[in-house]
Amino acid sequence: MKITFFGAAREVTGSMHLLTINGSRVLLECGLCQGKRKEAFERNRNLPFDAGSIDAVVLSHAHIDHSGNLPTLVNRGFSGKIFATPATADLCDIMLRDSVHLQLRDVRYVNKKREKQGKKLFEPLCLPQDVDRTMGQFETVPYDMKREVVPGLEITFRDAGHILGSAVTTIDFKENGNGARLLFTGDLGRTDMPILRDPVVVRDVDYLITESTYGNRLHPPRKDVKGALKALVLEVAERKAKLLIPSFSVGRTQQMVYFLRELYEAGEIPHIPMYVDSPLSSRATEVYEKHEECYDAEALRTVLEGDEPFTFRGLTYTTDVEDSKALNFAEGPMIIISASGMCEGGRILHHLANNIEDGRNAILFVGYQAENTLGRRIMEHRKPIRIFGDEYRLRAKVHSINALSAHADRNELLEYFRQVGAKFRQAFVVHGEMDQAEPFSEALRQLGSRDVLIPQRGQTAEL
Repeated sequence: MKITFFGAAREVTGSMHLLTINGSRVLLECGLCQGKRKEAFERNRNLPFDAGSIDAVVLSHAHIDHSGNLPTLVNRGFSGKIFATPATADLCDIMLRDSVHLQLRDVRYVNKKREKQGKKLFEPLCLPQDVDRTMGQFETVPYDMKREVVPGLEITFRDAGHILGSAVTTIDFKENGNGARLLFTGDLGRTDMPILRDPVVVRDVDYLITESTYGNRLHPPRKDVKGALKALVLEVAERKAKLLIPSFSVGRTQQMVYFLRELYEAGEIPHIPMYVDSPLSSRATEVYEKHEECYDAEALRTVLEGDEPFTFRGLTYTTDVEDSKALNFAEGPMIIISASGMCEGGRILHHLANNIEDGRNAILFVGYQAENTLGRRIMEHRKPIRIFGDEYRLRAKVHSINALSAHADRNELLEYFRQVGAKFRQAFVVHGEMDQAEPFSEALRQLGSRDVLIPQRGQTAEL
């Protein structure tokens, strides 16, 4: 079997890896590339292979950097099945529609400028009807059930504990009479985190493709999370200010609501208005409520006791545009959780534009900020800060709580692979910038995996 790494190679975006076996071609992930707009647009548009030649797609989870270019793949001629867990399919149904809507809006905005400049207009990557076709090609596979994808290749999804429905994928393959097992982590989650179950350990693994987002970083102790969040909420309440939390609609938003609910119910924070201002976040939360089979024991106990994990007094889910705009003129204190998590689009941009220059306010980052994103620029206090083409002075206080990350850190990744049995024939380290991937590769070697590669984009390896 051959693997060609087309995305998330020495970077954290656009996950895409092509398996070639027994004459069949199977794509692991089809993620949207995010970052520098011109480069990302060109990469997303120009697929590095003939879409019609792909026989099947195996999808680890619904985050857009793993699933977002599926409608483009279908638009270009892919007609095979997309294998995913039921929760992943439900999340993709809302996330892909939202992603295409945002793309069309952005293209219209850019084309207005290009038309005035006499330049050739851009064509959108795909259209809403492509999402309809894409969803029709999903075939759901529950956790722990083996399924043949193409002749000689079977998959089994195990819970990855990253977001709802996320999976580490066991790929059992046979070629020329020989069989072996490849483990693809997708994005590996963490132990003892709220809502979701811990990652499931897979045994008897010969080959590995692993993420390395935090391959050389350690998260702060999780016990400090609620304490830090509590202190920040109390500070904002005292100043009658606004706390803006850019948050991924899927996973992180539900996690933040869960923590805030616990603090509020315990009487540790006062009653102040809290808003989840994102239609996608609201729809994603409905999907979370639907898939209790993914919950850990604590979240299930909350449900069995008659409580709702994602609802409490003072929390409002805002979907209407006018209600969202009204938040910009409302007086604090208040908390606004809004997408996107890296400040690359969505309603959070409007909230930042209206509140970033007020020194009373605070911005809290609770997720990874990729290079070349607005979120990264704000977090690192880089100048200038441009939003919708206008420059803003960053006066609001900037905070981050890395312990909320849904990605395993260095020690958690290594502990997982110790349990797997880390003496792999070959290991491929992806989905990490080089300052994370290189030290993590060395750590895998020290565990006993001597042949460890950090593939470049377009590089092919033969198992």
